[in-house]
Formats: sequence, C-alpha cells, structure tokens
Amino acid sequence: MNRFFYLVSVLSLVLSPLSVYSQQSTEDWFEEGRAAVERNLDQRAVAGANAKNVILFVGDGMGVSTVTAARILEGQLRGETGEENELFFETFPNLALAKTYTTDAQVPDSAGTMTAMATGVKTLQGVISVSDAATRGDCASQQGTELLTFLERAEMRGLATGVVSTARLTHATPAANYAHSMERNFESDADAEDLLNNGDCVDIARQLIEFAGNVAGSDGLEVALGGGRAAFLPARDGADLEDGVTGDRLDGRDLTREWVERHDDAAYVWNAAQFAATDAGEISHLLGLFESSHMEYELDRENDTGGEPSLSEMTAKAIEILSKNPNGYYLNVEAGRIDHAHHDTSPRRALVDTIEFARAVQTAYEMVDMSETLIIVTADHSHVFTIAGYPGRGNPILGKAADSAGLILADDGMPYTTLGYINGPNRGRGADLSDIDTTDESFQSQTLVPLGSETHAGEDVPVYAAGPGSDLVRGVIEQNVIFHIMMEATQLDQR
Repeated sequence: MNRFFYLVSVLSLVLSPLSVYSQQSTEDWFEEGRAAVERNLDQRAVAGANAKNVILFVGDGMGVSTVTAARILEGQLRGETGEENELFFETFPNLALAKTYTTDAQVPDSAGTMTAMATGVKTLQGVISVSDAATRGDCASQQGTELLTFLERAEMRGLATGVVSTARLTHATPAANYAHSMERNFESDADAEDLLNNGDCVDIARQLIEFAGNVAGSDGLEVALGGGRAAFLPARDGADLEDGVTGDRLDGRDLTREWVERHDDAAYVWNAAQFAATDAGEISHLLGLFESSHMEYELDRENDTGGEPSLSEMTAKAIEILSKNPNGYYLNVEAGRIDHAHHDTSPRRALVDTIEFARAVQTAYEMVDMSETLIIVTADHSHVFTIAGYPGRGNPILGKAADSAGLILADDGMPYTTLGYINGPNRGRGADLSDIDTTDESFQSQTLVPLGSETHAGEDVPVYAAGPGSDLVRGVIEQNVIFHIMMEATQLDQR
C-alpha cells in the first residue's frame, strides 16, 4: 500500500508540469511577462528615463560557454593569455539569465525563442510570431493566432524600424520581427508545397515587402540587411549574378524591384561596393541582400565573390538611416551564423563570428546617445558546447588541453581539445589528434553522440543591457520578459 501511494505521488510530480503547460494560454504568458517587469520596477533604486530608441542584439546560439571561449580567443588574438579579456557587451552594467524553453520543448529552436522576445508570448518551436494555438505547418490553423510584435508596435507609433542579420532575412530570428507564419521554413512561395491545407498564407519574403500594407500607419521597414536573395527573386530569371543560383519564387515576382517601387528614396543593394556607395542621408529605405542564402562567416568574408559588408558595417549603416526619424527607432541585429558554425562543430568560425558580434555592439554603443537608447544583448538559445580538461592559464583556447608539463592525455593515452561538443558530426573519440592542428579553420571538434548536425542546448542564456530601462534586466527571467522590458523602457503603448 505504501508503495502504491509512493508511485501515485511520483506520477503526480511528473505529470503536473504537463497539466500546467496545457493550461498556459497566450494571455498567461503576456500577463506573467508584464508582472515580472512590475516586480523589477519595485526594485529600482531610481526611476530611469524613457528610451527613445531600442537596439536588440541577438547572438544566435551564443550561450555562456560561447561567450567565455570568444572572450579568451579575442584576447589571445591580441597576444594576451585571454582569460582576463572582456567582450565589449560584458562591460554592460545590467545582467540577467533568460529561460529559453518553448511551450512544447525543453530545448528550443530560434523561431519559438525569438517570437518570445518579439511578442512577449512564449509559443511552439518552428512558428513565427503566432501563438501555440496554431499547428506547425498547417496553413488553415494560422488565422487568428497572429501576435503583435514589438517592431509592428513601433511602426504604428511612427518609429523607424530595421532588421540586420548575417543569416537569411527570412530566417527565424529576423522574420519574427515582421512576419507571422505557422511554419518557419515557409520563406518563399516555393515552400508552400510542404504545408498542410495551403491556402491564403503568405510567405515570409512577401510579408517583408508588403509589411506597410499590413500594419496600420506603417511606411514599412526602413532597413533590412542580410542574406537570402533567392526568396525574393523569380525562378524564371535564371542564375544569380554572384553564385549562379536561381531565384526561388514561383509567382514570377521580383520582390527586390517591388521594394524600390513601394518606397520613396529607396535602394536595393547586393554587394559590398553598392553598399559602401549608399549614402544614408539620401535614402529612406534600404534593402540589402548579400547572398542567395546565408551570408559568409566572418572568417571567410574577405573571399566572398561579390563582396559583402561586416555585421559591424551593416549595423552602422542601419543606425545612420534609422536615426533620421525624430520619433526614434527599433533595430534588431542578429549574428545568425554563430549558430550555424556550432551545428557544424566548427568552433573557430563560431567564435570569430561572436567576436565580430561584440564589435557590432560596440559600434552601435559609440554611435548612439546612450541617455536615450536601450541596448540589449542576448541569445535565443545555447549549444552543447563545452570548455573543459584543466588546461593551464593562457593555453590556446582552440588547441589541445595542456599545462606547464605538456599535453594532458586522456585515459586512452590520446590528447583532447579544450573545446568540445556533446553531439554532432565528424570524428568520435577514436581519432588521435596528436598530429592534427586543432586551431585550423577547417577543424571540426570531436563529439560523443554522432549526429548529422550538432544540436541546441536547453540551459539559460545571458542578457546584457545598458541605457534607459536596462536596470529592469535582472535575475532569472522568462525569455518573453525581454519584450515587456522594451515596452516599459520606451513607454511605447503610451506614445
């Protein structure tokens, strides 16, 4: 009998989170996020001024271990031991940890996590700024589930808006700002064949171009810079000028031309030379699509055929254009390829992209008036990326674990790297690294669990903040609270 009651009590503990999940509504997420900000407001030492501008930086996949390793690498690239270094955003005065789970997953994807930050509501994996009342991939389920985003609210209040990413502009993180879709992979109309009950749902690329017509009082995004040309160009027009890849669109529309036609003083650019020649003072809307798919890793950018700007350069240009609006602006900047390098177990590329991300934050910080600008730096999720092995101080972070006595060997007699992944592609532990240069840009780390692609991780991610309202960033918060902090800092609902 005692065993029976024990089993019943254990089952109740196991099942109780499921019952809570099933009762958690869109309104619950929104109200609980607002309540968290109210709690932090009570802890303010001095009420801060309102923010006129908000810049939200998202390092895609940039967990704590990535920040630490990038910090060390940046220092070592300057000839230092590295551990004492600080990435620029680590100097910000306010810090929190954000819980990244989605309503259906312990370990999330970028669509659900960015939706939380963009709308104030947690939702499913794989959906873009719609609630979890939608069914992923089912077009018929989307109607009525759309969630108003911070960018849309900003446009409705007359602010300038922009998105910048090294990934495709139609990828999950940038798209969650301006689009609503029950399927994150519905990037162009060519992807409709993979949907259920395909009907009136509009692909993500079209939503970017048609944004002004869908949001009351909006003149459309002022800036959109990143990769993803193929989703904007018609398939019938043949090969792309840069890489020979054809456009994806089956409707015959050239959305890059429509961007220019829809806006006064608008420009479209696709390479570094055109980007550099663009005068921010002479245009009001700028679309830049620098690759058919994702932009190059920072490590490889100089070898790009058409040439493309860095994340720092795109951030600077965006701020120059957006800051012309006297009402203020909202800008989301994503370092999208940190995530992709981790999926490929390529630590050098992931860390170099993180270092460039920190430079972009510094670029913004030095350009804006911090008395009226809130800057938040965070990640959407982490990766199964570790730093381990007792290496000595100053040991190359990309190298094999070693101390003053030499290489540290595992119980199998072989050396191992300080950086590693719990799962992913490439060599398992059976490979001997003795004669392999693990600092080489082509090196892929050893993994324990063999998978075609390394996975995300489920631990909390850091949130760094400076500027008006940044003191609301504190403690351990749900990821959707970031939206509510931005709303409180700007008083956007009262403008």
